[in-house]
Amino acid sequence: MGVSAGSLQSLLLAALLTCTPGALAASPGLAARITDKGLEYAAKEGLEALQSKLYKLMLPDFTGDFKIKYIGKGNYEFRSLQIHSCELRGSSLKPLPGQGLAFSVSNSNIRVQGRWKARKSFVRLQGSFDLQVKGISISFNLLLGSDSSGRPTVTASSCSSHIRDVDVHVSGDVSWLLNLFHNQIESKFRRVLESKICELIQKSVTSDLQPYLQTLPVSAKIDSFISIDYSLMEAPRATSQSLDLMLKGEIFHRDHHSRVALLPPVMNLPEEHSRMIYFTISNYVFNTASLVYQKAGYLTFSITDDLIPPDSNIRLTTKSFRSFAPRLGRLYPNMNLELQGAVASAPLLNFSPGNLSLSPEIEIDGFVLSNTGRVPVFKLGAATNISATLTFNTNKITASLKPEQIHVELKESKVGAFNVELLEALLNYYILNNIYPKVNEVLANGFPLPLLSHIQLYDLILQIRKEFLFLGANVQYMSV
Repeated sequence: MGVSAGSLQSLLLAALLTCTPGALAASPGLAARITDKGLEYAAKEGLEALQSKLYKLMLPDFTGDFKIKYIGKGNYEFRSLQIHSCELRGSSLKPLPGQGLAFSVSNSNIRVQGRWKARKSFVRLQGSFDLQVKGISISFNLLLGSDSSGRPTVTASSCSSHIRDVDVHVSGDVSWLLNLFHNQIESKFRRVLESKICELIQKSVTSDLQPYLQTLPVSAKIDSFISIDYSLMEAPRATSQSLDLMLKGEIFHRDHHSRVALLPPVMNLPEEHSRMIYFTISNYVFNTASLVYQKAGYLTFSITDDLIPPDSNIRLTTKSFRSFAPRLGRLYPNMNLELQGAVASAPLLNFSPGNLSLSPEIEIDGFVLSNTGRVPVFKLGAATNISATLTFNTNKITASLKPEQIHVELKESKVGAFNVELLEALLNYYILNNIYPKVNEVLANGFPLPLLSHIQLYDLILQIRKEFLFLGANVQYMSV
């Protein structure tokens, strides 16, 4: 394929992407584990969200009848009920193996204020009331699944709410009247509030939590050519101490998504719990990029004289190449040359503890651009070791390539003796000064991690282990 710096950049970019955990039988390309510490933080955020919702809870008016000796029958009404204070504490979010998560709140209090009125025949009485709700406990389960797009789903089940004590105080000249049957009022209010709390939770899970989980990306753009598939391979998996997510982690062509002929290795999620969340990224993720690039013909490049820096002493012409192959200039005087290269096979990344490396093998054909067409004159083989350094920031991995020497050998010559060392120097100069800087500029844009909306990571760790990257972080939810 034609031209260029751009194509050679793609080669080195793919080199990094092919160069840049209990056993998981599903063999994902990428796995994430939310630890007990992470669930504890989620419980705290969930408690604050629930408390905010309770402040907005619309409580219904409720009425009843009373019968008091010597006074007779009457009826009462409590209306304009508003929650004025809400103190929730003691939250917990625990894995529910095989199902999802169990959320609970204990020993919480709510204060409700409003107006009352009572009627006996033609007599109407009214005033205000203050109601203390003490010892509230709430528990419900979050059942986790995945939809057809590979995003997580959640539903609430088994909700229960219990109130230990309700104490109502009424004001007004005849408040003693309502105090005579306060037990009836408190019992009725307890039933109403317990029911309303579970209704609120069901609604919040459906209208707030489920849409929020849908912000987990199922794909992310890496460059103008490739994206990564982050869809769930199965429902989130709850174990005794954590919540695990298995993601495909497969690179695909942005114009057509077809599976590559490569299987991910079985990974182990390390048993570490000092951070809230951990990621393991298999070498499969990066190696699929190499296969996609090669299949599309992007791991080829072409260098012509117009791509050589103007101040270079060596040109891609037969005259200049007399230093490389003396006979070339005599057979083809004053003609331009073209170097056309391609990787022999899709280069695969080698992960070893603390190190990322890649050893692509490149075949280079040299052509004379004569008036009658392109004339093959020599064939070269080139090999190099590419290493990379990685940086893990708040939401992505960035990288840079470390320049390595390219070694060239002559495979075939139709023009006799050939000075490979001089051509090797030319290739190294061109790649070092033109390709590496441009590729590193692209790599600085980063490799995005699959994160929910408004999530930032901190206290980061990054380790290179055998066949996978291991990332750890704490989590902070950044509200809008």
